[in-house]
Amino acid sequence: MKRALKLLLIVTVFVTVNQRTENIGNTQDLTITIEKGAKKESNSTRKPVFSGKRPSVDVAILLDTSNSMDGLIDQAKSQLWNIVQEFSKAKRKGKTPLFRVSVFEYGNSGLPAREGYIRQVVQLTDDLDKVSETLFSLSTNGGDEYCGAVIHEAVKRLDWSNEPNAYKAIFIAGNEPFTQGSIDYRSACKKAIGAGIVVNTIHCGDYRQGVKGKWKEGADLAEGEYLNIDQDKTVVHIKCPQDKVIIELNTELNKTYLWYGSKSTREAYATNQAVQDSNASSFGGLSSRAATKSGALYRNVGRDLVDTYDENKESILELKDADLPEEMHNLSADERLKKIKAMSKRRAEIKSKMAMVAKERQAYIDAEKAKLAKESGATTLGDAVSAAVQKQLKESGFDLKK
Repeated sequence: MKRALKLLLIVTVFVTVNQRTENIGNTQDLTITIEKGAKKESNSTRKPVFSGKRPSVDVAILLDTSNSMDGLIDQAKSQLWNIVQEFSKAKRKGKTPLFRVSVFEYGNSGLPAREGYIRQVVQLTDDLDKVSETLFSLSTNGGDEYCGAVIHEAVKRLDWSNEPNAYKAIFIAGNEPFTQGSIDYRSACKKAIGAGIVVNTIHCGDYRQGVKGKWKEGADLAEGEYLNIDQDKTVVHIKCPQDKVIIELNTELNKTYLWYGSKSTREAYATNQAVQDSNASSFGGLSSRAATKSGALYRNVGRDLVDTYDENKESILELKDADLPEEMHNLSADERLKKIKAMSKRRAEIKSKMAMVAKERQAYIDAEKAKLAKESGATTLGDAVSAAVQKQLKESGFDLKK
């Protein structure tokens, strides 16, 4: 089957969440094998440059929250921002994509049986703090894992981008047979690729057992990658000499956000940003999160005045005082814009410094990872997903900056 014009990445991630806060810092490494799925399109059939104002990248994360995958959810939490950074490298015709993420949970006996133990936790959103909040709020509870059903629901329910050359992705991984449930995984995967959705499957366990359980066939049917991991390996977090500076700059960056909406809404946005900084820090990933916040993918249009002003200046002038930060009440239109422009300039200065230090940090990490790879040969979940993402973004016509 030829790759459809719209490329969607669906990776099946069966994840079990550990809700015990005393264990939140325990992370696990994952040994991964990547095998090619169906034959990819040649350069002659590569998609043309996008036709919209901005290229689109949509990613849905499907997490198994039954009782068998506690280590994997910690890996997903700890490397969320590393994975996001891979997407931040992508550009099409010089433009950074509009990046949205959705989260589903399934396989949890606390979910309604009549709905296949599936729940859409968050719709496709560019609010990455909301995505992080969702991951850290999930809990586990036995159940039946229906891969075909959750893939089917993700394809059907989500408002996937209509951009002709969008890259769309769902992450789904686990260790139970891919064949369970009333919806045939083959029909679900064929429906996915028919809509331009690539399915990348992640089997947690023995490689051959995953093949036997039809994880590889699921990837092949939807022209994706079959990923094999050992979720019992321990993650090694690399401490960098640049971390202290990046974290200090992150504190300054947070001060530049001018949240708007009702008072409770503004407070919720500010609080959640701080909470997700803390969540990332608990896994040793605050520097990675901060580095992501310095780039174009971390955006808060519709929530923050500075980001919204860059997209729609007129909408700012239409806001009522009650929906503005208190320090902006009773300002004239000119005074309001002057305040926003000043904060925008300040944010740009901080982001520029963060980006420069983050680049130095990444070079340090790459060198350290090369050493660790020679010693252990282990690959983490984030590294495996990143490899698949890099390959498929290129195949779908994105340029990846070095």
